[in-house]
Amino acid sequence: MVCLVSRTGRHLQRYDNLGRRQVIGCIPYRYKSSSDGTISNDLEVLVISSQKCQKMMFPKGGWELDESREEAALRESLEEAGVIGIVECELGKWDFISRSHGAFYEGYMFPLLVKEELDFWPEQNLRQRTWEVMIVHEQQTTQRRIT
Repeated sequence: MVCLVSRTGRHLQRYDNLGRRQVIGCIPYRYKSSSDGTISNDLEVLVISSQKCQKMMFPKGGWELDESREEAALRESLEEAGVIGIVECELGKWDFISRSHGAFYEGYMFPLLVKEELDFWPEQNLRQRTWEVMIVHEQQTTQRRIT
């Protein structure tokens, strides 16, 4: 059973010691499968539409006092993208300024290996979601003989 209501309000919102709102984001991904069910090495990432404009982005939102970073990543991916999965190791931290509010934020990003894509989710009427194929170029290495 999944809750179909997004959390709202800022009463549980976390802020760092500089007063910046802390947010958590995730990059939902999966390995592409063929019609016969075999899994390939082709990677797909899930992007969602912004509520404010037509740009596509990864799910992200406020990190709240009653949850870990990983729990916040799971919640945001469920609320905004309608996916459930496994949160993996933190990719990193970034600082940014909100274009709409002019406020400073501190963000943390995690990969999320998607295990289930829901037909119904809290923000399905507010956002579009789409899977995009990632093209990975293997780096070619050559050996040079030093004489």
